[in-house]
Amino acid sequence: MKKFTAIKKKAFIFTATLVFAVCLLSIVRPAAVSVFSSFSQGERKLPIYCVDTDEKKIAISFDAAWGADDTDTLLQILADNDVKTTFFMCGYWVDKYPDEVKKIAEAGHDLGNHSATHPHMNSLSAEQIKKELTDAHQKVLDLTGVEMNLFRPPFGEYNNTVVQSANECGYHVIQWDVETNATC
Repeated sequence: MKKFTAIKKKAFIFTATLVFAVCLLSIVRPAAVSVFSSFSQGERKLPIYCVDTDEKKIAISFDAAWGADDTDTLLQILADNDVKTTFFMCGYWVDKYPDEVKKIAEAGHDLGNHSATHPHMNSLSAEQIKKELTDAHQKVLDLTGVEMNLFRPPFGEYNNTVVQSANECGYHVIQWDVETNATC
């Protein structure tokens, strides 16, 4: 029964990943977004939700703010299907699961910043936002040598202060346009 549950969980993760991929139409892999930046529409600063391209590409990403029980399975599924993705790292997750972070980086996946403590960013000052970003950035850099330049705000919350502060720290703010809410 335990083996069946593990197989079922693996199939679910793979299916959720594929469903997510199929739902997205023409989005450039987040690492390629570095030439783009957040833009303003009127006075409101917006993160990057998608990028217009004639190429048939999608971006798949995961927020590393959960447990790590399924990380090896997820990495194997991605490897088996020759898929690279972006993992947005929370600083506390990096502290708790350093070996998982190393595995993700060594597998060639992009690493992005998801803040140090996963706060509601809209309630923070510009300096507090920058501290959240730099603290998580330094943990990933010290552990993997990776200089991250993508930031996904926790809960998807952002305002002008969040976008501007992230940009000042050298980050492109990334959102999603399809969410699976898949949990195992």
